[in-house]
Amino acid sequence: MSSPVCKTRVVALVVASCVAASPHAQDWKPTRNIEITVSSGAGGAADREARELQRHMQMRPGMPSITVNNRPGGGGAIAWSSLNQHQGDAHWIATMNVALLTNHIVGASPLRYQDLTPLAILMREYVAVWTRAESPIKSAKELIARLKANPSSVSFGLSPALGNQNHIVLGMLAKAAGIDPKALKIVVYAGGAGPTAALGGHVDAWVGTLGGAIPLAHAGKVNVMGVSAEKRQPGKAVALPTFREQGIDAVYAAYRGIIGPGGLSAAQRAYWDTTFAQVVHSPGWKNTTLEHAWEPDYKNSADTRKYLDAAYAELRKILVELGVTR
Repeated sequence: MSSPVCKTRVVALVVASCVAASPHAQDWKPTRNIEITVSSGAGGAADREARELQRHMQMRPGMPSITVNNRPGGGGAIAWSSLNQHQGDAHWIATMNVALLTNHIVGASPLRYQDLTPLAILMREYVAVWTRAESPIKSAKELIARLKANPSSVSFGLSPALGNQNHIVLGMLAKAAGIDPKALKIVVYAGGAGPTAALGGHVDAWVGTLGGAIPLAHAGKVNVMGVSAEKRQPGKAVALPTFREQGIDAVYAAYRGIIGPGGLSAAQRAYWDTTFAQVVHSPGWKNTTLEHAWEPDYKNSADTRKYLDAAYAELRKILVELGVTR
């Protein structure tokens, strides 16, 4: 009969061999260039996210080179479809936002978030609605009054597609005015030309990221009528009013994160969990979030997947009201 000591040694050897054989137990780290695919053109919100992430990641010891590749079009569908051509390769990652879900809900893309590998939510970003400085519409109350009188009297510009966070906030403003969101006059711009068109008077109001509105407001070029935050944001955004403080129920924050191609292993996800957590908890990143008026809200890969599961159902309900579902 074997002794208890021998049995213990046998069990230990079996456990050790199983751990060694398990692919999840093997560490993974990048061995060549990392590419961040951006789901919009240069200068937009996703581009700012990618280039700030590139800068902070590149500071980390042992990090290989990182390149940023803008692949605009299809409301992000072109970028995410190209990403998924690199199945199982964690050297390829991409920016992720609400459009990844809404594209599928509205029928604009067959690609589902389940086809990819959610890696992180890095932050949230609020929406700002502004008019150019010369516009007669100076406040959210004036805007609501015009919409009540004639829903199509104000043209709104947004990017890059219907159904995204900008469109959702417009729907909230329509509700506040007591009108059908489908009655709004909306012009969709595919690239970064939208704000320029709004500044030139081609549309009456622009609906976009708070981070994009801040420098225009500080330069005196625009009137920010409202921000979709519960309270005024710190830093350079502190002077910009919220819709809520004006008695308008329009509070919405869009997540921004990172996604990988389908088929990433547990070890690859664990590497990105560690890397992104270290970046977002660094003092430098905290300064970056303040500069761009981002709301800190980090979620690792597992929590991001759970969040997307819940967000998909919620967004479907919202988009049915906006009248843009299949």
